[in-house]
Amino acid sequence: MDDRDRLAERFEAHRPRLRAVAQRLLGSAAEADDAVQEAWLRLQRTDPDSVDNLGGWLTTVVARVCLDMLRARGSRREEPLEGGLPDRVVDARDRVGPEEQALLAESVGPAMLVVLDTLAPAERVAFVLHDLFAVPFEEIAPLVGRSAVAARQLASRARRRVQGRAPSGPGADRGRQRAVVEAFLAASREGDFQALLALLDPAVVVRADTAGGTRVVRGAAAVASQALGFAWRARSARPVLVNGTPGVVAARHGQPAWVLSFAIADGRITGIRVLAGPEHLGGLELAEL
Repeated sequence: MDDRDRLAERFEAHRPRLRAVAQRLLGSAAEADDAVQEAWLRLQRTDPDSVDNLGGWLTTVVARVCLDMLRARGSRREEPLEGGLPDRVVDARDRVGPEEQALLAESVGPAMLVVLDTLAPAERVAFVLHDLFAVPFEEIAPLVGRSAVAARQLASRARRRVQGRAPSGPGADRGRQRAVVEAFLAASREGDFQALLALLDPAVVVRADTAGGTRVVRGAAAVASQALGFAWRARSARPVLVNGTPGVVAARHGQPAWVLSFAIADGRITGIRVLAGPEHLGGLELAEL
């Protein structure tokens, strides 16, 4: 075995954790794979003997790559969602070990991703790395260009926002959730803009990851306008649980054709994740709501 093979073997041992970090930061399996691949390329350009803690070094590199990708998203123009097919939801069973499976199953649902999208890139990085992967603030600080104290404040602010906008958990009142979902469908079918506004949190976010990049719509008025464009699809939709969170599915020829997954807090929709196309829906678990 030559030096490159040994380096590749060491890298592969860290890949599950690196991919879990990248998925949590980016919310997209394809983008997570790109970030991990970039970390491998950078490792090849580095003298591995100069790295004392390879796992920590790789986590830092992946986080830095993800932070750049998140900032690039924010600089792009937000576009309507109709134009492309979203990437599939992050699947907790996809190429990770038991520890990462438990983490992703608990924290990376399709609706929770849109809650994270309300965070600024630096807030998201600080919160995810510290709260979910126990990375010390002293290591997070250089990544976000802040002091350790300021990085701690970023994570604390992000934590409050996530807790305030988090979707309803497994113990939530499914009857109330279903009522919100059905009201959304009814307002979409009827083209009732004011009813949609009443259902949406003022800071609601709709997200779809497409072949052309991430598509995001923010704000109740913009999202309500988008929902009116889904009226013809809404006629064939029915309420379901999507990976345990409330949503709707529309079928074509007996198979799911598109899915919306909702984050609902205090009776209002705070986020929506859009998934469409059979090749993007295979990792979803759908059940009656």
